[in-house]
Amino acid sequence: MTDTLTKLTYEALQKGKIYFGVAHKTLSTQLLNWVHPSTPERKPQSLSPENLATLQGWLDKIIETDLQDARRGVYPESLLFENEWEDFFSYYPTLWFDLLTIQERANQKRYQEFAPNIDTEGYPKYYLQNFHHQTDGYLSDMSANLYDIQVDILFSGAADAMRRRVLAPLKQGVQSTFNTVIPKHIRILDVACGTGRTLKYTRASLPKASLYGIDLSPAYLRKANQLLSEIPGELPQLVQGNAEEMPYVDQYFHGITSVFMFHELPPEARQGVIEECFRVLQPGGVFVICDSMQVNDCPQMKTMMDNFPIMFHEPYYRHYTTDNLIERLEKAGFENISTQNHFVSKYWIAHKPVEG
Repeated sequence: MTDTLTKLTYEALQKGKIYFGVAHKTLSTQLLNWVHPSTPERKPQSLSPENLATLQGWLDKIIETDLQDARRGVYPESLLFENEWEDFFSYYPTLWFDLLTIQERANQKRYQEFAPNIDTEGYPKYYLQNFHHQTDGYLSDMSANLYDIQVDILFSGAADAMRRRVLAPLKQGVQSTFNTVIPKHIRILDVACGTGRTLKYTRASLPKASLYGIDLSPAYLRKANQLLSEIPGELPQLVQGNAEEMPYVDQYFHGITSVFMFHELPPEARQGVIEECFRVLQPGGVFVICDSMQVNDCPQMKTMMDNFPIMFHEPYYRHYTTDNLIERLEKAGFENISTQNHFVSKYWIAHKPVEG
């Protein structure tokens, strides 16, 4: 009876998120088309009924997988129902006001625009973009406050379920290889940790592990500190830095995750980050990447993938969709590489060879 109630409650919550996301997208599209109509080159292609049915099937499946992983003990079932409601009610109205600014800037192709008070010195050139047309890119507190709401609406309420798909291979990889290591001595790094949500879920899955996060944005790290300081356990150690040159010694971490980062990197930076992850990972360690699906995963969804950089400012996405990350991982030295697909995301699970 308890399992049935949990399943029904979780499904009801997710259905509510889906309906809300559809309503938001419909109303915002109508408003923006009235106030600031999209320029012709920014109009996406319509998806076929078959494509829409496929997406709904994938969405139903990831919700079921999320529930089953909780039942298998990968993470507590309570995690399924955790939502940042205070943030949502505080910042959702601001999201509407920001939409008008975003649409105007997108139509005028102002892709590298930052407020005068934003310090852009010292960042890689590729990072100084208004990704998703976000106001101030990733470099303002308001951007950090709105990010998780925006992403959850984009993915029809499934963003957290997509993030949690890294936990099973991470936990399995760490516990199978380092089963003799004291749990509190296990060190896990989240690369491009953003607002800290993946670290929050990792804490629930590996409650005694020592957690670390690195991100280029001081604003997003402030938001991550706020989120992570509210949960039990040792506070993760967060560092502002470039993942191409991480300030960690060789072979320090037992596991590394990276969620929704690689599609926002140019090719050379993707390779650089992978090689740095290999350097700081212990022999036998596991590296789990979550990002967008690619063209070869489902060619019939190419229209959807073509739409993404049209609707959002994602200058490196097209190359990413055909990039061979398995070859990049192997070039860095990783082995035993496998992939998974969940909803519209893809996962690479790679291992560093054991020495000797």
